[in-house]
Amino acid sequence: MDTMNTPSRPLLSAIQRFLALESASGMVLVAMMVLALGLANSPWADAYQTALDAKLGPLSVLHWINDGLMAVFFLLVAMEIKREFVAGELSQPGQLALPALAALGGMAVPAAIYVALDWNDPAHLSGWAIPTATDIAFSLGVLALLGSRVPLALKVFLTALAIIDDLGAILVIALFYSGGLNLPALAAAAAATLILVGLNRAGIGRTWPYLLVGLALWASLMPSGLHATIGGVILGLTIPLKDGQAELEHSLHPWVAFLILPIFALANAGIGLNSVGISILSDPVFLGIAAGLFLGKQAGVFGASWAAIRLGLAPMPQGADWRSLYGVAVLTGIGFTMSLFIGGLAFPDGDAIVATRLGVIVGSLASALAGLAILSMPRPPAQS
Repeated sequence: MDTMNTPSRPLLSAIQRFLALESASGMVLVAMMVLALGLANSPWADAYQTALDAKLGPLSVLHWINDGLMAVFFLLVAMEIKREFVAGELSQPGQLALPALAALGGMAVPAAIYVALDWNDPAHLSGWAIPTATDIAFSLGVLALLGSRVPLALKVFLTALAIIDDLGAILVIALFYSGGLNLPALAAAAAATLILVGLNRAGIGRTWPYLLVGLALWASLMPSGLHATIGGVILGLTIPLKDGQAELEHSLHPWVAFLILPIFALANAGIGLNSVGISILSDPVFLGIAAGLFLGKQAGVFGASWAAIRLGLAPMPQGADWRSLYGVAVLTGIGFTMSLFIGGLAFPDGDAIVATRLGVIVGSLASALAGLAILSMPRPPAQS
């Protein structure tokens, strides 16, 4: 019997708690997106932008959110990835095959669509990774609206796929969105990383030494040319799984879900629609992102899943059928948080910011509504 399809009772309880928290967070993200759009198109639009541009020490409020608070988000993501690969849903090859192949397809096809639509504009090709992401909280929030009509195995599949997707996004950020390298700062970051590894090897279970060194690592990465959020990833991967990680992960998850990500959404989803004309519909950046998320993600995820199941590389998730699997594949086009984050890295000078944000929002909302409609359809009666 396949272990991915029949989780043990303790694991089932942990998964259900995770799904409940992420689903609720997704609802809050939607509310913050609506609030951001409302503020950006209200009499308070100037005050909203001024608040984001205000300096707090060496950085603006927006930079503290995107480089500081989001480092905590990436810390949590790294711990979740480590847990799933060591002792969770991705710890066995049989559990890993379907979400891994689906995630790879779901990254490759949207990137290809974006590149095809923006090929004639080299300045905008750096946005190729924007439509490759899946927002786990937003997508699980949509699934939560359907309750028991979606099998638990499909929710686990979507969670595992999104976690692998996050791992892919981390690698993309590290490899493709780094600036000019500052060797002294990199040396300091390397030293901090070695200390973290040393703490892990020495079996230090308390989290405070890791957090202190992690703070130094983050500060070293700020001027290094690598994105500072990579520090959160390194820290999350070095904290021991059986000792400090479980407690820290449990403590951080609500703060990330209900404070950090909503603040990020509020700061990054605002678009002044009065400056958006009908010409946006032919803008290559907008089209590449919106089509990549809505068409590319579903085609890549479902196509790879169909091939894996038909070829016998992985089983169909328990209780699912092709229609429900396709509906979940459509939901993976909800990029939102990670897509907006990568968009800020791809166009750091604000170039194409309106097209980027609008493309992410349109592609994500279209995926949410279409996926919800598909999964809401009554299932055909079983054949006797």
